[in-house]
Amino acid sequence: MRQPKVRPSKARQPQHRQTQAHAEFGRAAIQIFAANERMNQLLIEHLHPAAWAAKTMTAKPPGANPSGKTRTSATRTIAAIFTHMHNVRTKWIRLTAPHLKIPTQLNRTHCAPQQASAGLAESAARCSEMLAEALGGCERDGRDGKSARIEKFVRDGWAKPWPVGPEMLCYMLAHEAHHRGQVCMLAHQLGFPLPINVMSGLWKWEKLWKDCGAPTGPGEDS
Repeated sequence: MRQPKVRPSKARQPQHRQTQAHAEFGRAAIQIFAANERMNQLLIEHLHPAAWAAKTMTAKPPGANPSGKTRTSATRTIAAIFTHMHNVRTKWIRLTAPHLKIPTQLNRTHCAPQQASAGLAESAARCSEMLAEALGGCERDGRDGKSARIEKFVRDGWAKPWPVGPEMLCYMLAHEAHHRGQVCMLAHQLGFPLPINVMSGLWKWEKLWKDCGAPTGPGEDS
């Protein structure tokens, strides 16, 4: 006698699809953040050494001064921008995933490009672990031996925690893209513009994916 096929119950099918979609999003988030970090490293690799710690002056709008006189102030150096990016990552990790190894912060006034590159690589690795736990369904043991699955993203001590989700990844990417724009602008203002192939390389996501070791490109199944 022919046996009837056993099909999963309708109640379990949506749950399975949801779990699968969650895992796929988690994997994509890790690849996206890796590509984001590759952009940072690309800039550091091709910055002119003289631009690293140089300062440029920016004019404040006359309305900012009651006397009507235009005042100038030194902007944050490129070195300070990259150290800030790393140090903010350490804050995200400390507040959101304290069970992970928190990278050492960098000194904005005494940080060489090689130190910034190494520091960012380390903090990117920890952020990827944090994203994997928060968005990819990954679990690990906490210090108390219990599950340490991340459920909240805390971007700052004063900020309201967010439930983990796409907003967490978007916030992290927006912060770093903002500062990469500052780096590119400052390098140009200082007279050391980044090569055009580097600037255009920030938009070649297929190559960025490949540089990060992904077997396929964005949106493709791995």
